[in-house]
Amino acid sequence: MASQFHFPIHAISNDRLKLIPFDLDLHLDTFFRHSASHPELYSHMPIGPFDTLADLKGQFLNQPDNHILSFSNPESFAFAVIDKTRPASAEDPEGELAGTVSFIRTSPVHLCTEIGFIVILPPYQRTHVATNTVGLALKYAFGSTEDGGLGLRRVHWQASTANPASAKLATKMGFEKIGMTPWHTRFVNGKEKGKVGNGREPPPGTDPRDLWRDTFSFTLAWDNWEAGGKEVAEEAIMKY
Repeated sequence: MASQFHFPIHAISNDRLKLIPFDLDLHLDTFFRHSASHPELYSHMPIGPFDTLADLKGQFLNQPDNHILSFSNPESFAFAVIDKTRPASAEDPEGELAGTVSFIRTSPVHLCTEIGFIVILPPYQRTHVATNTVGLALKYAFGSTEDGGLGLRRVHWQASTANPASAKLATKMGFEKIGMTPWHTRFVNGKEKGKVGNGREPPPGTDPRDLWRDTFSFTLAWDNWEAGGKEVAEEAIMKY
C-alpha cells in the first residue's frame, strides 16, 4: 500500500545511516522479530506493544486517524532506519534494519511536522544510530525544496516526563523545551500493557487499569536551525 503523505519522499543518507520508506513486505517481519520480545520499546507510547505480526501490520494499514502510524494518514510517513556500518542484509544491500522513525502531525499549510515513533531496535541502541536518525530527519525537514528537502519551518518533538532519554536526545539535537502538558495522554489498560505513567494519583473516575502520561514539548524552528541548530545537530551526529 502506497503512502498518502502530503509530500513526496525519497531516501536520505550519510556515511553511516540512511532513511528509506518503510516497506511492509521488506521490513516489517524483521522489525517485529527484533522488537516483539522487548515491550519496553513502547512503554512511553500510546501504541503497542504488539503481540503478533498481524497486529503490528494493522497499525500501519487499518487506522487512518492514527497520527503515529498509518499509511492512510497524509500527516504521517514512516521510514526504515538502515545502519550502513553493518553488513548487507536481506532488508537492504547497504546494511541492517536498525529501527524506524516517522514524520507525524505534518501540515503542508503551516509547514511543520513532528519527529515521532522513534524505535531503535535493541542491538543498535547506545550507538550512532539515534543521533544520525534524528539528524538526517532534521536535515530533510529543513532542507530547501530545490535541494530535495521538504522546506519546512518548524519541527516538533514530544517526550514523556518519565522518559529522560528522549528528552536528552531532543536537547542534544538542538530542540528547545517549551513546556509541559499534564495528563496529556491516557494509556488505556496501560498497566497490563507495561506503560509508564506519570506516577501521580489519577483523576477521579479513572479506570484502575489505566495510566496517564505527562508530556514535555520541544520545538526547533527554521531560523534557529539556520542560526546554529544545524551545526549542533551535525556535532551530535559526529560525536555519538
